[in-house]
Amino acid sequence: MDISRKKPSYPLTPALRQYLRDYDREAPLPVSYADLLRFSNSFALLDRSGKDTLWQTVFYEPQNMLELSQGLVQVYALLKTAGDLSFADDLLADRIDYCRFGNSHPFRVRILNQLNDNYDYFYVKQADASRLYGLELEHLLSPNSMNFLVDSGNTLVEEHIAGIPGDDFIRLRLNQPHLNQVRIAKEFVKFNERCFARLLGDMRAYNYVIDVTPDFEDEQYRVRAIDFDQQSYEGRRAMYVPQSFKDNQAVVELCAHLLKPSTLRQYQTEERTLMARRARAERHRLKALLDVMRRQQLAPVEKVDELKTALNRYHHTQKFDHCDSMGDIVRQNLWLMLGPRTLAGTL
Repeated sequence: MDISRKKPSYPLTPALRQYLRDYDREAPLPVSYADLLRFSNSFALLDRSGKDTLWQTVFYEPQNMLELSQGLVQVYALLKTAGDLSFADDLLADRIDYCRFGNSHPFRVRILNQLNDNYDYFYVKQADASRLYGLELEHLLSPNSMNFLVDSGNTLVEEHIAGIPGDDFIRLRLNQPHLNQVRIAKEFVKFNERCFARLLGDMRAYNYVIDVTPDFEDEQYRVRAIDFDQQSYEGRRAMYVPQSFKDNQAVVELCAHLLKPSTLRQYQTEERTLMARRARAERHRLKALLDVMRRQQLAPVEKVDELKTALNRYHHTQKFDHCDSMGDIVRQNLWLMLGPRTLAGTL
């Protein structure tokens, strides 16, 4: 499937920055993305089996690393504890990784607690309006809270989303005897529905994780997106449906084998109902976000027109003809999929 690998980065407009300030997403950060680019050396980071992870561990001059570590611990405190530095002496940024793969070229920072050797991660990226809209829509419409901050410049920091990468899960765990395949199929159907409703694209297997939670009799699963760069950018409808991607085919076949059409519709309806409830609960914030999003260009005109045509055909309507931007299209798609009655007064 043809995906726009060179999607441009869209700037944060004054209206978007005001939205981020209004909802406590903006904060002064002591370390910027540009600061992390000043590394002096790097080497490939391999996984436990010796396979290249496509990440590079980067190194800095000693004095520079000392200053960066102190600043990154402060960033971690801002992200996790609203800036409480009372524990900062116990923490250390002991590893920084860099990835040139994809659009965002992120840094991944490992924060180590020196008292017990426990560690956590967060990411430092270049702020892109598409990604910020994607993060906020995920926060408002999915069952997952998203923790991130931007500064007044061009730096975005995001909390790590824990889980098993989708491609590893499909390759190593999907056919294990103990796996509850029906629950995996159910969660993938719900994930597919969430992505399409809010038009999050490019959910190939390495762009989401599987969060596994032990239950008293079995395991529960949740599929969580981890890449939001392709929020409402592509023109083809299939780009917003995870089941369309070849590397998800094994899960799609599992769904077809285990779920009857009536059960499939039940899970889709369940997820749409939950999304509508979240939309109503966050109606003022969601409306504020979509109002800003509708006024910004987030894709070339030809992609906007292509998606309007595709969604008109899918929904058997002409209502997308009135959309002038990707934000308009997202709003109209949510309205049609989640139900005008349930969203009355919300969007």
